[in-house]
Amino acid sequence: MKRVLSLLLSLLMVLTLFTACTQTADNGGAEEADVIKIGVFEPLTGMNGGGGLQELGGIEYANKMYPEVLGKKIELVVVDNKSDKGEATTAVTRLIENDKVVAIIGSYGSAVSIAAGDIIKDAQIPAMGASCTNPMVTQGNDFYFRACFLDPFQGKVMATYAIEQGAKTAAVIMQNGDDYSVGLANFFIDAFKNLTGDENSIVDVSEFQLNESDFNAILTNIKAKNPDVIFAPSSATTAPLIIKQARDLGIESLIMGGDTWENPAIIDVAGEDAEGIVLSTFFDENDPATEEAKKFVEGYKKELAGKEPIIPAVAALGYDAYILLRDAIERAGSTDGVAIRDALKETKDFEGVTGIINFTEEGDADKNLAVIKTVQDGQFVFIDSVEVK
Repeated sequence: MKRVLSLLLSLLMVLTLFTACTQTADNGGAEEADVIKIGVFEPLTGMNGGGGLQELGGIEYANKMYPEVLGKKIELVVVDNKSDKGEATTAVTRLIENDKVVAIIGSYGSAVSIAAGDIIKDAQIPAMGASCTNPMVTQGNDFYFRACFLDPFQGKVMATYAIEQGAKTAAVIMQNGDDYSVGLANFFIDAFKNLTGDENSIVDVSEFQLNESDFNAILTNIKAKNPDVIFAPSSATTAPLIIKQARDLGIESLIMGGDTWENPAIIDVAGEDAEGIVLSTFFDENDPATEEAKKFVEGYKKELAGKEPIIPAVAALGYDAYILLRDAIERAGSTDGVAIRDALKETKDFEGVTGIINFTEEGDADKNLAVIKTVQDGQFVFIDSVEVK
């Protein structure tokens, strides 16, 4: 009898524990059901850390302005890809498998975006790049979209601008192994040759390695060839070193870069040598194209509160990436990855901060307008908006 009673008591304890565990799991599930998680995949450290933080600022501000979707709170789960391709795959895997995000925003830096692409595609989790401009980010990937223009367009914009300033020859400097730098440099080369009609108009093409800081040998060789312009798409860590060392060598050529150059670090490190450089970018706060842009400029300038003298273009793109995804989730009426992807494909004349957005079949924002800026009196200053088809 005692043995039976003991067995009954043991069984009751097991049932009690099971019931308690079930209730805990159910409560946890209920809490999770009230939140929709969106992953944010950005370089917060490494060579692109400055740009990644700027982009994250725009995403977080968008989340502040539009904190809910489908009647639930949107929770941003932020991971640092450390500007590294290997870390990129680990970070995205963690977002998908551990954090169970329904969509992903990022990343600043095409190389890390490309590295994570297959994982995103296989998991069927939609991703929205903000400023990753290399064409390979979305090619062959039905689940990757982006809010920015592409490097073939950006390269043509900068080549067109250079020629309009009277340039007949150019030298190019790129970082070996960096998809953004190599891609944009080559698109510039092709466009410059086509526009000048002269295969010899590119007088020098040089490559440097990751973490290289001494560019005197490259620049001495370029100085001897005396190009009208030097185009050096690179990170905000490397760019001021190239600029400063070029001026120290007495090089007077116009020095140009891409969208990554719109970063206070360029001016802080290069100092007076940054005066007169030219870059292409996505947005200018003094020329808001939409009502959403006007609201963003007014609100985000208060949010920055003097932290940065101008609103970074990548912050505007980060904001657009967030509201594009949120809109698609709302229209899909679901957090299913395929449903969100299909809703993104159906996006029509969406009013973003950086303009009216539609997507091409590849998932790229259909844009043909870029902003050209220079540095004047220690500030980034608008020169022109350039439309290239």
